[in-house]
Amino acid sequence: MIEDAGDCRGVRAGTVNNIGQMTYILTMADTLTRDHEGPVLIVGGYGTVGSALTELAAPHWPLLLTGRNPEKGAALADKHGATVRRWDLTDPAPFRAAVRAVIGTVNDPIDRVLTAAVGGGVPYVDITRWTNRMTRAVAAAAVMRPRAPVLFSSAWMGGITSVVAAALISERGGGATSVDIAVRWDMNDMAGIDSVDFMDRLGYDYEVRRGGLPVTVAPLTDPRIVNIAGSRTKVVRIDTPEQLTLPITLDVGTVSTRIGFSSGAATTALLAAKKVGLFRWGKGDRWTSVRRSLLYSPGEGGNAEIRVDVDGEGGRTSATVVDPRGQAHLTALGGFLGLRRVLDPTGSEPGVTYPELHPDPASILRSLPEHGVEVLRE
Repeated sequence: MIEDAGDCRGVRAGTVNNIGQMTYILTMADTLTRDHEGPVLIVGGYGTVGSALTELAAPHWPLLLTGRNPEKGAALADKHGATVRRWDLTDPAPFRAAVRAVIGTVNDPIDRVLTAAVGGGVPYVDITRWTNRMTRAVAAAAVMRPRAPVLFSSAWMGGITSVVAAALISERGGGATSVDIAVRWDMNDMAGIDSVDFMDRLGYDYEVRRGGLPVTVAPLTDPRIVNIAGSRTKVVRIDTPEQLTLPITLDVGTVSTRIGFSSGAATTALLAAKKVGLFRWGKGDRWTSVRRSLLYSPGEGGNAEIRVDVDGEGGRTSATVVDPRGQAHLTALGGFLGLRRVLDPTGSEPGVTYPELHPDPASILRSLPEHGVEVLRE
């Protein structure tokens, strides 16, 4: 995973700069223009998450799917009457299209899609960024002064965690002192290789809010046993964007996200790898396959399960989201709901926003069962 394009400063647009073993393609020559009757552009539209998003979006809007190898998306495009074109984000060849909205389902490490969308006044949704990259992208978008909604929906599962947290806080009348999110990763899930991108962040400490104050924590620490959809699961800390945004957007003093696994052996292996320092001395590209092999073992299908606990005056409010179609579908659903929001003229305004700032998050929580997603309450 390309971590940060900040090392590329001083390189002219449209040139290639080799930094170590990384190659950055810098170009700002892409042109996206807004067409209210045009297609929704899904960048990475025939990948694992992109394909699931295409299935969800096709009944509602015309679609333009892009990726490195459009021939791989031809069958999916034919099935849904979509158009497929090549847009390789590592190739400096400029891309041009007139679209009604754009959503990124692949890594955009130099903000290429973001820049084109904001520059063209096109509504934009992103579901791919880890916290540090999202922070940079938010700053870049703000400087460009967006003329359309720019939704950073990169919280776990395409922003679903943030919307659920916002809905629970709304139920309580708007007050909460803490939000705890616990994810149960099903090792049998039909996940793509990009689904374990978070492995590349496990060697970096990160900042959270505790009691309203910033504190630095290490990933894979502070274990807890949490009941997630009837399964007692050992969960440990992981860096996710909602831990940055929820304290700011919803005034929550403490926000924590943890992850656990359906396989006890996977949990043991991951914690053992941390103990020997794999995620610190094995950070680079050379060790990527080793890091990801600890968790990447896609099966024939499994559940995506997330528990959200909100605490405050009056006790605890909880909800567990279970998607039997797995994490790719749940992430795509988060993206689909984001698209509906930025395309709703009554529910979106120009500028940067986040999933938890939906004008009616409770309606999103109520709508999840319509898409085959269970919402379990205690």
